[in-house]
Amino acid sequence: MRHTDLSMGQKDEGEDINLTPMLDVVFIMLIFFIVTASFIKEAGIDVNRPDAPLTETKPEDANILVIITSNDEIWIDRRMIDPRAVRANIQRMHAENPKGSVVIQANKKSTNKILVWVMDSSRDAGVYTISIADQT
Repeated sequence: MRHTDLSMGQKDEGEDINLTPMLDVVFIMLIFFIVTASFIKEAGIDVNRPDAPLTETKPEDANILVIITSNDEIWIDRRMIDPRAVRANIQRMHAENPKGSVVIQANKKSTNKILVWVMDSSRDAGVYTISIADQT
């Protein structure tokens, strides 16, 4: 049979590109990313938020109130406290009232560094019940 000019420009069926190996690689990469993404855990702080509105506390169960102002000043028992003396003050107040917990009222403009400092200091003082409250 003779080849005409029309048949010269057409491709044979065997000359198609095989995409199967490329799809295999894509699926393997997808499985790899899914498996590795499940092992990534972001660091953070667990915060226990109150479920109910504030209630009155008994005087014998009074909490240790720590206030952090917008200028990162720390106030305990109506006195401004140096950040290095927070642990000693919380330890002293916890010895007077062992049932009390620490309540931290942090201003929205204060830095997280001071908040974490107060939380770490209260844990160092032996108080592990810490609450974070909003200023009203």
